[in-house]
Amino acid sequence: MTSWSDSPARAAPVRMQRVAVVAPRGALRDVLVRVADAGCLELDHPDDAPRGTAPAARALRALRTEAAPPLLSLTPPDMPELQAAGRTDLLAGEAQLEAHRAAAVSRGPAAALAGWCPVTDVPRLGADLADAGGALVPLRKPRGIDPPTLLTTSPVRRSFGPLVRTYGTVPYTDIDPTVPAGVAYVVMFGMMFGDAGHGALLLLGALLLRLGRPRRLAPLRPLWPFVAGAGLTSTLAGLAYGEFFGPTGVLPVLWLDPLDEPLRLLASAVGFGAILLALAYAAGIVNRWRENGPGRALYAASGIAGAAVFLGLALAAGGVLLHTPALTWSGAALAVTGLVLVGVGLIAESGGGASGVLQTGVQLFDVVVRIGSNTVSFARLAAFGLTHAALGGIVWQATTALAGRGPLAVAAALLVFLLGNALAFALEALVAGIQALRLEFYELFSRVFDAEGRPFMPWHVPTEPTHAPVRHETEVTT
Repeated sequence: MTSWSDSPARAAPVRMQRVAVVAPRGALRDVLVRVADAGCLELDHPDDAPRGTAPAARALRALRTEAAPPLLSLTPPDMPELQAAGRTDLLAGEAQLEAHRAAAVSRGPAAALAGWCPVTDVPRLGADLADAGGALVPLRKPRGIDPPTLLTTSPVRRSFGPLVRTYGTVPYTDIDPTVPAGVAYVVMFGMMFGDAGHGALLLLGALLLRLGRPRRLAPLRPLWPFVAGAGLTSTLAGLAYGEFFGPTGVLPVLWLDPLDEPLRLLASAVGFGAILLALAYAAGIVNRWRENGPGRALYAASGIAGAAVFLGLALAAGGVLLHTPALTWSGAALAVTGLVLVGVGLIAESGGGASGVLQTGVQLFDVVVRIGSNTVSFARLAAFGLTHAALGGIVWQATTALAGRGPLAVAAALLVFLLGNALAFALEALVAGIQALRLEFYELFSRVFDAEGRPFMPWHVPTEPTHAPVRHETEVTT
């Protein structure tokens, strides 16, 4: 029924329609069975709706056994018969249906329930309900209530999705940052885990996940694009650093040797972080506009005002480094303008007064400090890249030192090489993964998100499969 996985890539969550399920009281159960089977409609469930008092719920409690995954029968079931048969699946499904029926609003011979449905599913669900005597009526979106969020799916989006879901639910009006966030994460991971040999092992791991091997890791199969992306960026960084299971000399240095040019690597990491912060500010401006209009986009610290402070400080710093006074003063003027705009927004939120002014001053200081600390924080991309290279260098030096001391030493050298790389791989993969996640959450998502949405949770209970009776034809001869 649903078509979310077939939707084209979107820069925003799936569009939702507020709808009402309307049916004659006598047909309400049949209509709700079709709604549950379709699994594309989130019904409102008032907090004051009676729960656990209907026959199915009482029968389910009386069994005192763990309920099986819920099912619904096409026809109204006999509760004592289900209880006697121990059909907790049908009882659980019927209990959910009873709860929704109790929450329905009745007017005369008709009953109705409101909810949210993806726009693309409204026509088909409406036609399905019409066959059961019901109707799906579009409604206006209630004021002050945002629709639930449903993100489009694809193999890549499913793989990167946990990054965003761990932080929170994307608000309905915001940009869907799943793919950009995933790309930023694997690039940062690769800069810290830069070794072509270790990256190749991650690519091999991604291939095994894609093939479902080993079987006990089959539940992790959807993550294979994520692992493949991390392996690819690590391999590319290793090629740039000339690292292949350490400084083995197998690969030439195409860009820089981290241990020989740490300052250059550090400057590159901070510059890359500044680019990511600029992109986060751009996404934040769009989100603030969509959430609360142009005013919020202009004055928010994660909107145009904050972006002006960030850009102004970057220009001023560039002017100082390049000894260009005009650039320095232009950047300073832009930063001050941004701070004034942020201050106006903060005072308006605080309600003014002496306490509001004092609070605004503290928050403006925090805005400037955060921009500086967040930018410098990306230096960890270089720091942990250096650590990875240093560990690889130590392992390789120990290997070469043993290899020149006779046949037994060669075997010992091979063991040191294998165990050392295994330890470096495990330790650095863990550290790089955590540090990339920290940068994603604190430096980037704190600017992209200003609020949190709620996930779309459709009601889905499949109907019990029915089987036509098997007819046995007997040939009679006379």
